[in-house]
Amino acid sequence: MDVDTRLLRYFTAVAETGTLTRAAEELFVSQPALTKQIRQLETQLGVRLFTRSRTGMALTGPGRALAERVPDLLAAWDRTVRETKAAAARAARVLRVGFLASAANEATPDIVAAFTARRPDWRVEMRQAAWSEPTAGLADGEVDAALLRLPFPGQEALRTAELFSEDRWVALAAGHPLADREVIDFRELLDEPFVAAPAESGWWRDHWLAADERQGRPVRIGAVTDLPDDWLSAIANGYGIALAPASAARFYARPGVVYRPVRGIGPSRVGVAWAPAHDHDPVVQDFVRSCLEAVPAP
Repeated sequence: MDVDTRLLRYFTAVAETGTLTRAAEELFVSQPALTKQIRQLETQLGVRLFTRSRTGMALTGPGRALAERVPDLLAAWDRTVRETKAAAARAARVLRVGFLASAANEATPDIVAAFTARRPDWRVEMRQAAWSEPTAGLADGEVDAALLRLPFPGQEALRTAELFSEDRWVALAAGHPLADREVIDFRELLDEPFVAAPAESGWWRDHWLAADERQGRPVRIGAVTDLPDDWLSAIANGYGIALAPASAARFYARPGVVYRPVRGIGPSRVGVAWAPAHDHDPVVQDFVRSCLEAVPAP
């Protein structure tokens, strides 16, 4: 019997949330469509997986047995897919490098050029990740290395080498009362609403809110965004301000948004990251060396 892994993921979502409504929201599907998929899985297995009631979806005995096995099964399948894709990339001599918005910026072309000089028969494939993926796919094995802002959630499980640092500036709507200042003291921003990254980005989000430099003052969140375009729109529309690396003024220039230097907070650091399993991978280590060569460490 062949069962679509998509049906198993739907089953897991319902089992974990206990309701079709919440599961449908998490899966971004309609509730009727989700109900249909659960029934399809029950038909294929020939068992009833849930007892339906007004209060939610309760697992039956067979449902509990399946729920115990499915997470490991899906994890093994996901790992197999990642390893297959990684093998395909290696066979094609492609190094997959993840990055978040404004990672190495101007330094990226120099890094790629340095790597190409070392490995002329290889190609670097840059993959941009959303802010809700703080390791840019590195932790999940979707990329071989990553250019990231330090610190980031999950950093302790990976290898990192710092490349450079740059000042943190503030992005404001052009009509903001402080927009015409040449330099802004951070203390003047403490009560402003901020446009923040998703909560799951953890201490990386806190770094861009300067949470450790507020002397106990709580952060006001005006909007939460996961992508640069949404971030810029929220700022331009006056929902909040945001700290950003100084280079964002060049890479994310937009009408209605201005960037100003900030006094009173520390800089942002940029690094290259890789998995411990790649400590002795010659291609990944050539990329790391290329990063350090193109951008001498401070």
